[in-house]
Amino acid sequence: MFFLLLFGFFPLLGKVNAQSLEQKARKIHESILTLDSHTDTPLLFNRAGYDFGMRNDPRNRGGKLDIPRMEEGSLDAVFFAVFIGQGPRNDEAHKVARQRALDIFLRVQQVVAANLDRASLALSPDDAWRLKKEGKRAIYLGLENAYPIGNDLSNLHEFYRLGARYITLSHTKNNDVCDSSTDIEEHGGLSTFGKQLVKEMNRIGMMVDVSHISDKAFFDVLDISSAPVIASHSNARALCDNPRNLTDDMLLAMKKNGGVVQLCILSAYVKKMPSNPERDAAMRAWRAKYSSFESLPEETAAVARAEWVEIDRNYPQPMANVSDVVDHIDHIVKLIGIDHVGIGTDFDGGGGLSDCFDVSELGNITLELVKRGYSQKEISKIWSGNFLRVFRQVEKVAMKGSR
Repeated sequence: MFFLLLFGFFPLLGKVNAQSLEQKARKIHESILTLDSHTDTPLLFNRAGYDFGMRNDPRNRGGKLDIPRMEEGSLDAVFFAVFIGQGPRNDEAHKVARQRALDIFLRVQQVVAANLDRASLALSPDDAWRLKKEGKRAIYLGLENAYPIGNDLSNLHEFYRLGARYITLSHTKNNDVCDSSTDIEEHGGLSTFGKQLVKEMNRIGMMVDVSHISDKAFFDVLDISSAPVIASHSNARALCDNPRNLTDDMLLAMKKNGGVVQLCILSAYVKKMPSNPERDAAMRAWRAKYSSFESLPEETAAVARAEWVEIDRNYPQPMANVSDVVDHIDHIVKLIGIDHVGIGTDFDGGGGLSDCFDVSELGNITLELVKRGYSQKEISKIWSGNFLRVFRQVEKVAMKGSR
């Protein structure tokens, strides 16, 4: 009888311990400041049926993030990407890209203004904590791809005045600033103008984002920048051999620079995923049909996005999980320390995991960190402390240079 009782006790004990860990993780997650350094949610703001102030269905074109789900997932602050895909590189095309960026800035302002009781635009590192205490979500802005700047630094100053606090120097193609990690080498790193841009960003207090740029461009930035930099949504290449991720040498350079690597939860950057021939064929056909997606008229682009969603529905992509992402955190912490890692999901730009599909499930990341023995202080650093430290140091460098 004793052994029967003991046999029944151990599963009960395991269940109690699991509940205890979940309660501990929930308490930590709700008490600390949580910040996501990169989402593409503004892409949804003109989508029919989407309302940032309402709870949307992430599995029916509702995106991964809105205010109710931010509240459910206890996400306090988020950086919205003002994203402009790379197009032709000439004066007229740069003017068009600049105007498209301005339109997105205006649309974000309008959406936030319609929800001022629950969210507010944020400009400084301290705004995140202030708004959390007020029970509001902090909405920051970053420019993804320096393409709209063209070759004119006055555009940089304009975007800063509109609230942009970092710039991802390139996207999937080269621009006039630098080479992309996923394009053929052109500049050999940063261009001459790119070097000017980085120095001017240091001078005015704007964070330089090295996600998406080539390895040579990455090291050029770190050689030139007088302030710490960020990788707003990148992972460790040692665990997932993708050019979008950072090698161990790059991670060590980030430590020396004092920067921070914000872990992305886009599955293809987390681990090598199994092939899906039917999906691959459908995506090749989509790309052939919309080869110049970035320059499509908005009505055509909306149709293209709808067809992309339909492909996702018909041929669902295998997804990594939270444990896989925390493996990247473990690797980075072991290599360069707890002070240089954070979270940048890339929600609405491809980010999502099987057990963290949208913003409402972000607490699962904290739970996994608790399971692996991370302390509340360490988890707080990962969720916002490290990023905000860099944000403050970038501002201090600018203030010092202005004296």
